[in-house]
Amino acid sequence: MLQSNLVDVMVLTVEAAATLAFAVSGMLEAARKRLDPVGVCVVAGLAAFGGGTLRDILLDRRPFFWVAHATWLWVLLVACIGAMAWLKVRHVVLTHRAMQWPDALGLGLFSASGTQLAMLQGMPAIVAVLMGVITAVFGGVLRDIVCNEIPSAFADHKPYAVCAFVGGWALLGLQYLHVPDGLALLLAAAVTFGLRLWAMQTNFHLPGWDTGH
Repeated sequence: MLQSNLVDVMVLTVEAAATLAFAVSGMLEAARKRLDPVGVCVVAGLAAFGGGTLRDILLDRRPFFWVAHATWLWVLLVACIGAMAWLKVRHVVLTHRAMQWPDALGLGLFSASGTQLAMLQGMPAIVAVLMGVITAVFGGVLRDIVCNEIPSAFADHKPYAVCAFVGGWALLGLQYLHVPDGLALLLAAAVTFGLRLWAMQTNFHLPGWDTGH
């Protein structure tokens, strides 16, 4: 029972950190697009909660994680307002690359927590890993769509969902080797985060669709 409670706390902590990271990525992208305060809050919320909500729907988990922990909604609103005020005072120049760093961190954390939550519900390994990918990717997809962009997860050809997929299998592999659950979560998140950073730094690209023309 103690071990189970410890895992629950670790998953919740990782989810909270991932939510914050994706909220920051949403705020930066919305601010870069010069949206109004409502737009900034909506985009940040979609980025932060979109992937986890879809995961909870598919796994039939009730209440949704942001409903069960409604304090996060207040944190999101306060963070958005504070960030907008700070950015305006500091006259920070926002770039797409600035958004990619918290996005990569959220990708790693959500891929690990999503996979772990699915495993705790007894899902087969491949289903659990795909739930981790959905948790990690879907919030960013919603963020980009609302900001009138083709989702970077599909269009920039740099490994994104692939990184989350590898990180999910890394988590299962570490658990198979009996690595403590909390450490396994962090290491798996680091694998995804590290792969995404490597792709960004080296400009590594996956092959695009070739029509043959």
